[in-house]
Amino acid sequence: MTVLQAVGDMDAGPVWGHAEFRMRAAPKSSLYRTEVTEAALRAVHMAVNRMEANLGRIRNRNTGAEDTKPPMRQAMRRIDWATMPAAEIVRRIRAADGQPGVRDGLMGEDVWLHDAWPAPDVPPGTGQPGDIIGHKNEALLRATTDGAIWIGALSITLADSGRRLKLPATVALSKLGLPHPDKCRANGAPNGVSITTYGDLDVIRFPFLNGAMSVGRARALEDAIRTASVGDAKAILLMGGPDFWCNGIDLATIEAADSPPEESLAAIEAIDDVCLAMLEATNKWVVAGVQGNAGAGGVFMALAADQVIARDGVVLSPHYKNMGNLYGSEYWTYLLPKRLGADGAAALIDTRMPILARHAVKMGLIDGVRAGTPAAFEAGLIATVQSQVESASFAKAMEAKPKIRALDELEKPLAAYRAAELEQMRLNFFGFDTSYHVARLNFITAVPKSRTPLHLARHRAQGAVAGAV
Repeated sequence: MTVLQAVGDMDAGPVWGHAEFRMRAAPKSSLYRTEVTEAALRAVHMAVNRMEANLGRIRNRNTGAEDTKPPMRQAMRRIDWATMPAAEIVRRIRAADGQPGVRDGLMGEDVWLHDAWPAPDVPPGTGQPGDIIGHKNEALLRATTDGAIWIGALSITLADSGRRLKLPATVALSKLGLPHPDKCRANGAPNGVSITTYGDLDVIRFPFLNGAMSVGRARALEDAIRTASVGDAKAILLMGGPDFWCNGIDLATIEAADSPPEESLAAIEAIDDVCLAMLEATNKWVVAGVQGNAGAGGVFMALAADQVIARDGVVLSPHYKNMGNLYGSEYWTYLLPKRLGADGAAALIDTRMPILARHAVKMGLIDGVRAGTPAAFEAGLIATVQSQVESASFAKAMEAKPKIRALDELEKPLAAYRAAELEQMRLNFFGFDTSYHVARLNFITAVPKSRTPLHLARHRAQGAVAGAV
């Protein structure tokens, strides 16, 4: 990562700061959200420090014409299924993920491939290279010359609207009218929900692509929480993906549905049930391990846990209104005031601004942060929760937990909070104001806003001083 001084030629100015990082085997977008972002911050600090100390430039010019690289075209990304091994195909798809993906053909349809993972337990010769030989969760298993790979998502063009959407691979097949392959037992499929037991701790992992919670994903996660709730473990640790914890309802599958309003309501009901499963697990200590960014309903889903620990550098966007003035659900009217008070909750919802995890701790929104890579964060948090379970204070905390929940229920039932929230959400989905549907379409199809929103352009807000900038 390089910090440049702007000059007339593109990216050719003096260098004031730089930082390097080791490339991880991951999609391009995942590298951007972690290593690239962190290296960029280190480089900016270096540049500012050099300027303050009058140390001057590191280099007077960044590049010459001989360093210029041509644009990356789809012809350079093309996959030759008949000759390329699985590792090469995965690298090509990851290098183009999340956008634009790799253009390819599938049973005569034009598609773009995303979310590729190795399938190391599939032996060579299981199928003809390029053929779909099975599916698991929402991913397709596709044969290669030396085995197979998983494809978790496809971008397709909808026949009725001509819009291009990125959808879970099995959902995309259905929208294209293509036959589904048989389910398979191969390991490593992305976007699944799993439970792993570590002594007295059950760890539930749900690495959903982009943190998007469709109806099916939410139901799978709810089932896992309910299963763990009746198990022998004393604590449950919920771990989203390394890039995202959860960003609320899946807008893409809603946009692709026959009735987006009905699908929106179904998605909200499903994620509400995930929160309810967490809140009703009064015999377990529930911890949310937020190792990736979280937004909208995903933030409030985390607050349904007894303890919320985020990785340092994670960004939280605890508001709904940017999506067409959505009211929001996920029991936020119960969960948020418990942490911030009524005035603090109202202010946070109206602010519409992202918050760094460390700032969220200071304001009381979450309980703590831990530094490190996503993998180190997960390993450290598992060890911490295990220590908590073995501590002398754990029994006291677990004795108090159901009593507090029972008192809260007497004061106002969870069902009442949910009913009031959903009443407002139905107006968003089915009412005369179509702001949510317009905002969802614009978001999914990457339509830029016509002007900077007022929560950012505060000088345009009512009552601003004339001429202020």
